[in-house]
Amino acid sequence: MKTRMLMLAAALCASAIPASARNYCGGPTGQEWDYRLATPQMMSVLEGRHFTEDIEMGIAGYTGKQGDIGAEYDYTLTKMPNHPRALNSVVRLAPRYSSGKMPGSRMLIECYFERAVRIFPDDPTTWFAYARYQFMKGKEAQALTMMEKAYAMSPEDAAINYNMGLVYAKQKKYDEALPFAQKAYQLKFPLPALKQMLVKAGKWVEPPPLPEEPAEQAEAGASASAASAASAASLASAAPAAKPADPAASTKP
Repeated sequence: MKTRMLMLAAALCASAIPASARNYCGGPTGQEWDYRLATPQMMSVLEGRHFTEDIEMGIAGYTGKQGDIGAEYDYTLTKMPNHPRALNSVVRLAPRYSSGKMPGSRMLIECYFERAVRIFPDDPTTWFAYARYQFMKGKEAQALTMMEKAYAMSPEDAAINYNMGLVYAKQKKYDEALPFAQKAYQLKFPLPALKQMLVKAGKWVEPPPLPEEPAEQAEAGASASAASAASAASLASAAPAAKPADPAASTKP
């Protein structure tokens, strides 16, 4: 079963990524670590030296210089392509670098995401991160395709539901946005912007309550939703500054 899922995910991956990106980003080394299976020892090696707090915040590389920050992201995301915090940081830092590369990097920024979904196509967090990057670049159609892949693998993820709804709402496709918004808020997603957009458009409908859960499960679900909101910045924060030519696809709230 897992083999069939991986083959399907790989096929979806190939259909979503331009051939040019697949060619210039390089193949897997065969030595990659999967974040989902990482041991404490692996994380100590990776985060103790190469993905430190300063590097995550984009302050400086390991030597204390901005000029080598790209080398540390190269190492981190070559060794562990689906490291979610590293991918999230790249989305946040990418607008600083108009060349499309970080200082000291051998790899284009987009390659971090392309390799992540190609090497771990069954991990929804990689598709979610790539979708946010594409949205930031103004490629809304590609972003939505990638977000749909993340949703297909993880339909109960509050952050993915929220951002699916947000993409549709920003395109003024409120009827498509509503069920994703309802699901996100049923799952206790804390950010109010999507609901506010739908209320303003006169499209908001309160979702029915979910079936009662044991208190411990409900508390765990609320904590997970809050963590998703904190660790995965919404697509609203990654929206491109320029307005799209088509007013129906405007990203302006």
